Amino acid sequence: MTEHQQRIVRLTEQLRALPPGAPVRLAKRTSNLFRTRVTNSAPGLDVSALQHVLHVDPRRRTADVEGMVTYETLVDATLPHGLMPLVVPQLKTITLGGAVSGVGIESSSFRNGAPHESVLEMDLLTGDGELITVSPANEHSELFFGFPNSYGTLGYALRLRIELEPVKPYVHLRHVRHHDARAFFEDFAAQCTSSEVDFVDGTVFGPDELYLTLGRFVDAAPYTSDYTWLEIYYRSIQRRSQDFLTVRDYLWRWDTDWFWCSRAFGAQRRWVRRLAGRRLLRSDVYWKIVDFERRHRVMSRIDRRRGRPEQEPVVQDVEVPVHRAAEFLDFFHREIPISPVWVCPLRQRDRQRRWPLYEFDPDTLYVNFGFWSTVDLEPGEADDTHNRMIESAVESLDGRKSLYSTAYYTEDDFWRLYNGEAYWRLKKQYDPDGRLLDLYAKCVGDR
Repeated sequence: MTEHQQRIVRLTEQLRALPPGAPVRLAKRTSNLFRTRVTNSAPGLDVSALQHVLHVDPRRRTADVEGMVTYETLVDATLPHGLMPLVVPQLKTITLGGAVSGVGIESSSFRNGAPHESVLEMDLLTGDGELITVSPANEHSELFFGFPNSYGTLGYALRLRIELEPVKPYVHLRHVRHHDARAFFEDFAAQCTSSEVDFVDGTVFGPDELYLTLGRFVDAAPYTSDYTWLEIYYRSIQRRSQDFLTVRDYLWRWDTDWFWCSRAFGAQRRWVRRLAGRRLLRSDVYWKIVDFERRHRVMSRIDRRRGRPEQEPVVQDVEVPVHRAAEFLDFFHREIPISPVWVCPLRQRDRQRRWPLYEFDPDTLYVNFGFWSTVDLEPGEADDTHNRMIESAVESLDGRKSLYSTAYYTEDDFWRLYNGEAYWRLKKQYDPDGRLLDLYAKCVGDR
């Protein structure tokens, strides 16, 4: 047996050791989910050993990896071959299995779609304890296409084979400022049809300060900037019209400051950055601070004593068709006092395929809006006021909301939006005893 097979055997033995009918969950040391959940003391499956890149095939441009491999580890394995995954989500500790069972995105998504669209096959451990291989054309093809946006409620990815694409050593960036949202999104859409760019995303600092960032692979660079310690990438967008980064630094340009959320921890002060060093300026460190605050509410109690208003966490990623994007941004600036906002284009890679649990119009370019902060509540306002406003606005604009953070839909609305008919058909086939939480219970229910 290979070492990978031995790790799978140990995992299935853990599953068999659980009492009959006991719910199954993963015991994960890290997470990039932002849902409020009740602490569960029940034992979980320890999948921490499944974090290996098994094989990189430079000729076929594929990689076989275990489900808990982080994108940081995967990129370190592929870049020496001059290759990268087709889509590399922004944060280093996002796992491949997580990005595929959820819906990841990055600045190559206007041409490569979401991470699940580059998957060739997967080995899944289903809710009924079976280990199966799923692919687009085998007898489990319905599960292959239904796995994205299932968030571990239909099974867990233990091995994935994905496509890779060639890279060049450097990325040349151009930051183009716009003063009007409608002109910005017109340029945004036009750039996504250009063969002259490899990456497209944008940063909105205010209604009249919008930057479109265009990236292109290049073989040589006159200089390279370093945003892994003292300098801050998102601030450079306002100061520079162009920039050069190594390809690795480009892929992780947002991680050092968790986009811009490091400011909440004082980590954008220069003396703090000097003391912290590169080792601590990472998204997973910030996530641990947030998790500690959620459990102990230290800063919340201090703010309450100081008389500060109650705050509502607003941590969301939503997708809206590009022709409705300016409408959404107008609503956002009017109702949600958060800045900056990240924008990233997304188009389905293969128009002939259908991903039923998170379905897009394959002929439409979508704009992802990412915003991660808190909003002050007026006296008497419910603590879900702004999140519900966003959900309503997104639905009215024919958009979709990612489920990695707290959702507030009613059960009927949830299954209408996320194709309950297709989901329950798969659930009954691959988890007939309901040992895994269902998607609504996991993403909306307080579990």
